[in-house]
Amino acid sequence: MDALESFYGRRLYFMKIKYITMIVKDMDESVRFYRDVMGFEVDSHYDLGDHGEITILRGDGETMVELIRNPVNKEGLFSVGMDVDDLEVTLQELRSRGARVVMDPTPITVGKLAFIEDPNGVRIALIQHTDGN
Repeated sequence: MDALESFYGRRLYFMKIKYITMIVKDMDESVRFYRDVMGFEVDSHYDLGDHGEITILRGDGETMVELIRNPVNKEGLFSVGMDVDDLEVTLQELRSRGARVVMDPTPITVGKLAFIEDPNGVRIALIQHTDGN
């Protein structure tokens, strides 16, 4: 039994931090910082035209930094992304424990995505990947 199981007496779902998403005002400056200063490698970049751009950087291990520049959101921490095995079961359990769901499950290119919010307003993205993603 791991620490989570011993604290709650049961473990119904699995979560793993996968990425941190930040909104940036200058993509080039932010990429240089995370690449040249912090030692991350650029994994992928997506040009969204008038909607902005996304750059994903990878460090050691599996966790990534996702930088988004867009005309909508304010700069700073946007969300913490977590992989889950079963999004519906995870949301049901989190709701039963008092979590505030701010976006119900939505299909995305790699699976399904939902958002909850912590007591401080930090968004937590829950992602269930489809096979192969």
